[in-house]
Amino acid sequence: MPYLTAPVLLPGTLSATLQPTLPTHDGLLLRPWRPEDAPAVHAAFQDPAMHQWHARAADSVEEVGGWIEEWTAAWAGETAAQWAVVESGTDLLLGRVALREIRLSDGQAEMAYWTTVGARGRGVAARAAAALARWALDDIGFHRLELLHAVRNEASCRVAAKTGFALEGTKRSAVLHPDGWHDMHLHARVSDDPKGPRAGER
Repeated sequence: MPYLTAPVLLPGTLSATLQPTLPTHDGLLLRPWRPEDAPAVHAAFQDPAMHQWHARAADSVEEVGGWIEEWTAAWAGETAAQWAVVESGTDLLLGRVALREIRLSDGQAEMAYWTTVGARGRGVAARAAAALARWALDDIGFHRLELLHAVRNEASCRVAAKTGFALEGTKRSAVLHPDGWHDMHLHARVSDDPKGPRAGER
């Protein structure tokens, strides 16, 4: 049975090339993950705030090494695309930004991010998310990016607003966190939305 619409993006759109390094042009780089990042990621996941808003705990550096292998393999499988967010001059790990739940045929994906304790309050998540959204929507041709966060996670809501993700509604009792079920805000950007702010404009 033929489809009546053409796929937005074709298989191989991502995997046919190496995962790029993306600059924010204001001191950050989004680069592919490396095995040697495991100790820094493990340290980041010892933060109680990470336990509050994330489903995973990191019990060992070796376990995190397995995550990084999964993150790297996801690019080839075109199921997700994960970047380390680092200082451009020092390569110090400041966080992670990702496209999850990629559906190339629909031109859709879900934005996700976290930052280390030392990076908070510096606009790192917003700068990284803005750079990734521009690449996904403008360079690659995704049509829609969604962003979900717990309603109680006000910091993540501010990131969404700063990066042009419009609040579309609330998904009731949608995600289970360690302290129970949470309502989730659903934000989104589509390709014909006004462009998000560039580096230095926030």
